[in-house]
Amino acid sequence: MLFWGVFPDRIKYTIIKPLHKNDDRCDVSKYRLGSLLTSFSKIFETLMQRRILKHLTKYNLLSTEQCSFRLGLRTDNATYKLTTETLNATNNKLLVGGIFCDLEKAFDCVNHDILLSKMKFYGISEKDLTLYQSYLDKRYSRTAIYNDSENSNKFQIGLK
Repeated sequence: MLFWGVFPDRIKYTIIKPLHKNDDRCDVSKYRLGSLLTSFSKIFETLMQRRILKHLTKYNLLSTEQCSFRLGLRTDNATYKLTTETLNATNNKLLVGGIFCDLEKAFDCVNHDILLSKMKFYGISEKDLTLYQSYLDKRYSRTAIYNDSENSNKFQIGLK
């Protein structure tokens, strides 16, 4: 189906579970959301990610500063580069400034129509574009929440 430009509806399903980070369990901000996907969905997503990354790399469309999601590069590389350039600048008596943005939930804010138009602009083929559109459309999720003090098999389910 991946090769026909269709992401199967049956694997567009996610269970979202709040995962406790630390401190007060009553404080909602101390949780992060974890998504449980089907195995097939994860395999399809990995293939799609590799496909688009191959295209972006082939046509040199990624900035040299883009470190994560690239073969052989991690966010550690970006940290190292920032530290090195800052130290070099201060050693040369230059002023150093920085602007940092928290993109923690960036993907949740992406307008899918704009994303797809950008993908088309950067040369993603029609069949691949159809696949990504199919992936983004009609997604289903439910949230599973339970209280630790109760039996952990009792779930409250909310559909999205």
